[in-house]
Parts: sequence; C-alpha cells; structure tokens
Amino acid sequence: MTVRYTNDHEWVSVNGDIATVGITVYAQSQLGDIVFVELPAVGAELSKGEEAGVVESVKAASEVYMPISGKIVETNGAIEDEPTTVNLDPASDGWFFKIKLSNPSELVDMMDDDAYKSYIAELD
Repeated sequence: MTVRYTNDHEWVSVNGDIATVGITVYAQSQLGDIVFVELPAVGAELSKGEEAGVVESVKAASEVYMPISGKIVETNGAIEDEPTTVNLDPASDGWFFKIKLSNPSELVDMMDDDAYKSYIAELD
C-alpha cells in the first residue's frame, strides 16, 4: 500500500485502483477540535484540485481538495456523525472518502512520507 501527501495536507493511501483519502495529523492539529465534516456524493467524478468536501473546527473551516482525479466510490459517514474521530485518528478511522483512480500517474507528483515530514517541518 502506497501513501502519498499533498501540499494541502491530504493523505492518499492507494491499494490497486482504489485510493482512500483523509487529512493529515498535522492538518487536524492546526484545525483544532473538528465539529463538522461535509463529504462528497458517492458517484461524483472530480478532478485533481477540485473541492471535494469541507471540514470545520472551532477555529476555522477548510476545504478538502481532491488529491487525485477519480470517482467517489465510498464515504465515511461515521465522521459526519462523529467529526471528532478525525482528531482522534486522522490516518485510519478518520478517513474521508475512497476514489476509483482515473489517472494514477498523478501520484508521481505527490510527496512520500519523508518529503511530507520535511515540508511540514519548514512550516513550523
């Protein structure tokens, strides 16, 4: 399983032609206590960079962008019911949605774990 990261602090875990997407530990820590999550509609076909959802915290609201082009095949309704799950476990139970990839070559431009760690170190 390959995990990649965006400059907008989304993570993508790829297994075959399905990618699971969420926000990073860094992103949720910057947002603070998450109180609301809006997810995309299953079946929506979105391109890389398009807005796919919204996450709101006690501090701010932030868009969740499509890290890679594809069709939404599943969403994590549990985080709509319990948004704090994103704070507690953003890299696992707090995932947002799953995508059937339409252009896997877009993964090449994303950061691996080491590159992302360096990226966020420069932000602090």
